[in-house]
Amino acid sequence: MMTVHEVSKISGVSIRALHHYDKIGLLPATEVNSAGYRLYDDTALERLQHILLFRELEFSLKEIKDILDSPDFDRDKALEQQIHLLELRKEHIENLIDLARGIKMIGVKDMSFEAFDTRKIDEYAEQAKESWGKTDAYKEYEQKAAGRSMEEQQSINVRLMGIFAEFGKIRNQDPESTEAVELAKKLQDFITEHFYKCTDEILMGLGSMYAGGGEFTVNIDKVGGEGTAVFADKAIRALCRK
Repeated sequence: MMTVHEVSKISGVSIRALHHYDKIGLLPATEVNSAGYRLYDDTALERLQHILLFRELEFSLKEIKDILDSPDFDRDKALEQQIHLLELRKEHIENLIDLARGIKMIGVKDMSFEAFDTRKIDEYAEQAKESWGKTDAYKEYEQKAAGRSMEEQQSINVRLMGIFAEFGKIRNQDPESTEAVELAKKLQDFITEHFYKCTDEILMGLGSMYAGGGEFTVNIDKVGGEGTAVFADKAIRALCRK
């Protein structure tokens, strides 16, 4: 585990920014110790790397949070884009170095500004950004939420957390028990009805987020008791294996 000061030192992200990321739920601290210090584990650091990648692609913090919290987030796709973008920037810098060396050696003979052209980088960054447009699941959620009042949405959220409270009541049982698996199916059906079509793949992705140690875990364990989020994840996996 690393403190916020240590994370700031190795990442170059200011402590103030890390506090802000925590506050808005973009990068929640893994835990806060008895002295009040934020601590971050390897999972949180990997999430920070993805945040910085999407910042390079000029996404807003809200957009980045929506992408990383989506069950459709593709880690490998994000890393491939990061690699390609860095390769383009490396090529651009090498061209500038070659131009500067040439000017130093022989002076300005060719009034070409090609080495300063960043259009290839800009175009790729734009294409990458477009590829992370809102997923079908997110669009479906937006459509369903569009006609709801704030009170209706709050009621749905309360009912969703009520399901996790039910998980909490049986969290000391076998997560592969009939009761636990049926509760996981109830959760899946609830999400499909009120948010978006919750396939087994999406549900397993959600389960991983629930048990991932961040804000989801904290909130679920608040209503169900410590260990509820992990138990729900195991019940979800038991359901999806059937």
